[in-house]
Amino acid sequence: MPKPEISAIICTHNRDNYLGAAIDSLLSQDFGADYEVLVVDNGSTDQTQSIVAPRLSHPRLQYVYEPTIGLSVARNTGATVAKAPILAYLDDDAEASPQWLRSLHQVYQAHPRVAIAGGRVSLLWPSDTPPPPWLSEQLAETLGLYDLGDGIQFIQTPGLTPRGVNYSIRRTFLEQMGGFEVRLGRMGTQLLSNEELYMTQQALAHEWQVVYVPEAIVAHNVAPERLHPTWFLKRSWWQGVSEGYREQLTVQQHQPRWKQGLERFVRGLYNTLRYSHHPAKRFDNLVYAYGQLGYLKTALRHVPLHSPNE
Repeated sequence: MPKPEISAIICTHNRDNYLGAAIDSLLSQDFGADYEVLVVDNGSTDQTQSIVAPRLSHPRLQYVYEPTIGLSVARNTGATVAKAPILAYLDDDAEASPQWLRSLHQVYQAHPRVAIAGGRVSLLWPSDTPPPPWLSEQLAETLGLYDLGDGIQFIQTPGLTPRGVNYSIRRTFLEQMGGFEVRLGRMGTQLLSNEELYMTQQALAHEWQVVYVPEAIVAHNVAPERLHPTWFLKRSWWQGVSEGYREQLTVQQHQPRWKQGLERFVRGLYNTLRYSHHPAKRFDNLVYAYGQLGYLKTALRHVPLHSPNE
């Protein structure tokens, strides 16, 4: 069997209600060359294996079990098992467009210094559940929304990095970085993040390229529980914690870290009151301020970073 030119990887943890559609979208790709599909089961306790089992008769599909909880751990396991030079990661609650792999592969073929590439992400809302009036477009990005326009863009600002729901990476670069940073990325119910942002920082620092590919489209399901204000507050808290961790990794301490967090918290709280009559702007700023509390906790306690295997 020929070596695949790209490996499509789904890392999953207790998401059996969406997983089947995600796998099927990868098995039906419009990709002329050979490719493989890997499902990395990251310690699931639901019906994940039952969802995967009947599909394993497909020659492209492979199932891998990774017991150590952590998205970055699962991604590294997928990279170890995968055979292709390009690794494309799709979230377990997303569905890839038919041209997804082809669009990503073309960019890597045309630009040998591309380390990371990802594309547009749209949102699939639950049936009969419109977006709530307090949800701003900026907060919708927390749900995965990502659109930088209709043309290819070479990213220079790390904050514009492709989202993890629709993400690919060149194996040689990933190996150069020693894999995904396991101290960042979601770990079960801990909504840690910033692993893609950190990778983009490293890519740009090492003179690699990061690209937005508009044709590489993915649709991300919005789970009903994520349409409650408390989910956004929790997500923002962990985003603040993640930012504190990332700064420890990159030694970005131009001023006392607690001072930065306090200034941002006050600004967010002020704007929450300022926009008291505008539901979306008010909640947007409240979520921002709440996230700074997570950042402050990390900064003030100087949480040490230890790998799960240390």
